Amino acid sequence: MIDGEKSCSTSVGARGEAIAEAYLRGKGFTILEKNYRGRTGEIDIVARDGDSIVFVEVKARRNLAYGVPQLAVTPFKQRQISRTALTWLAHRKKPNAIARFDVIAILLPEGEVPQIDHIRNAFDLSS
Repeated sequence: MIDGEKSCSTSVGARGEAIAEAYLRGKGFTILEKNYRGRTGEIDIVARDGDSIVFVEVKARRNLAYGVPQLAVTPFKQRQISRTALTWLAHRKKPNAIARFDVIAILLPEGEVPQIDHIRNAFDLSS
């Protein structure tokens, strides 16, 4: 790893999550938890949208050198998020809750307004 690489990607990720949180609040979502860690993975944001519990994966990038951010939510990542979401629901005794998985992809070009792409129901529960 190049010196500073982790802190750079961490700051992009943290900035992306903060932007996503503000965006969701602006759309009327209630943030229930951030950076929930279970044995099988992490969920960036858990929110309520009406009657639904929404598990949100945030992907932020400075540019498109590695493609659009949402492509980083691979089938493997979807399975991790799904398993972690089931754990979150079980720990909160909400096994029958209406739930969905959203992805918020954010481009953070230098000196420009961030571009936000909110993909509702981005994927289904995976096993």
